[in-house]
Amino acid sequence: MISIDQQLTPADLLPKIQQMWTAAADKVRDIHEDHARIAGTPVFTVAGKYVAQGWTEWTQGFQFGSAILVFDATDEAEFLQIGRDNTIAHMPSHVTHIGVHDHGFNQVSTYGNLRRLMLEGRIAHDPREMDLYELALKSSGAVQAARWSETADGHGFIYSFNGPHSLFCDTIRSLRALALAHRLGHILWAENDRRVSLLDRLIQHARSTANYSVYYGDGRDHYDVRGRVAHESLFNVNDGQYRCPSTQQGYSPFSTWTRGLAWIVVGYPELLEFLAGTSDEDLDAMGGRAEIESTMLKAARAACDYYIESTPTCGVPYWDTGAPGLAQLNDPGSRPADPFNDYEPVDSSAAAIAAQGLLRLGSYLNQHDDDGTQYWQAGLTVLKTLLDEPYLSLTSDHQGLLLHSVYHRPRGWDHVPQGACTPRGESCMWGDYHLLEAALYVMRKALNQPDYNFFGPS
Repeated sequence: MISIDQQLTPADLLPKIQQMWTAAADKVRDIHEDHARIAGTPVFTVAGKYVAQGWTEWTQGFQFGSAILVFDATDEAEFLQIGRDNTIAHMPSHVTHIGVHDHGFNQVSTYGNLRRLMLEGRIAHDPREMDLYELALKSSGAVQAARWSETADGHGFIYSFNGPHSLFCDTIRSLRALALAHRLGHILWAENDRRVSLLDRLIQHARSTANYSVYYGDGRDHYDVRGRVAHESLFNVNDGQYRCPSTQQGYSPFSTWTRGLAWIVVGYPELLEFLAGTSDEDLDAMGGRAEIESTMLKAARAACDYYIESTPTCGVPYWDTGAPGLAQLNDPGSRPADPFNDYEPVDSSAAAIAAQGLLRLGSYLNQHDDDGTQYWQAGLTVLKTLLDEPYLSLTSDHQGLLLHSVYHRPRGWDHVPQGACTPRGESCMWGDYHLLEAALYVMRKALNQPDYNFFGPS
């Protein structure tokens, strides 16, 4: 269980955050200049150097988005140029990528961040450039929403790259693409000119994920523990009936892959923030604000509580709560995680993602006459761990920023150094990016600046 520091404040973390931005700037520049060697989209590091790994192209947005976030924090124009030029040059094909469930990762991290900075007045307002960003976001939201499967309960979901039978918990964060497109007034045109509401599909997917991917301890199966998350939920494509939990990157369908848990932890609080600026009229036809927000809040609380309760005291989880080697570690949840153990790797990227979700849920509850202190302090505690050794990389000979992350443990994709038995010491694009996001969120809070969110000011 996380040992939550109840006295920690955002201001306490500012010196470490500033140190992180300095390191991040050097690493973003290094990766940018090393593009010829990488020869593709950087995914994770091997012996400290980023490499490509074909599976689905879901990390390019984190690469260029990291440069944009460094500019956001430092005002160094070099990084705006890296992020903006590469977004314009390399991201258009991602906008119309019909084969993935990752639009919220790629486009919101790039076009979305650039649009937000323009709305905030941080970069010069150029109407034609803004049109480009918004057209990309509109198109991305519609393309993502078109990956649609209907369920027997009258709802539906955006299906994963596995096909129309497959609901991934990860996709909860791709709903940001639908949210932005809807806010920009866009819809999806379907067969026979049927107008499909992107907000409706967002809410249906969020509801399906809450119903099938998140557990609530109500006896759904023998391993129904409140807050546990199934990476994948499988459906019969003939009639939309739910069949069973599954996983692609976790240990088993009945354990919790902690990065999947982290996507739920951050996904619902962000959607709750977005819905706060959505009219009651827009929500009435989809169940009404009370029902929609209560469903999301129930899922967010359950997942955040489970993360706090099942994670080692430092706030960094092992890669799966059911990983068999954990039995060799003798109650690993009672002490800080050990990234150098020889049985199971930790996943710092899950911690970076979850830190932001805990913070956002805490802030949301505090703003809505509820007590979110426990979640807020837990988020600060996790971030503090990640901003220090052995997780933060400050050396110039390693291109990664956040050490000790894993990508795909079952497939053995992660680098195991000579003499070790488990992956360690490496980074991934999503881990680095989400550490920057969490740090930017806390830095803005500490400096009394506008909140960092994906949809920007109205």
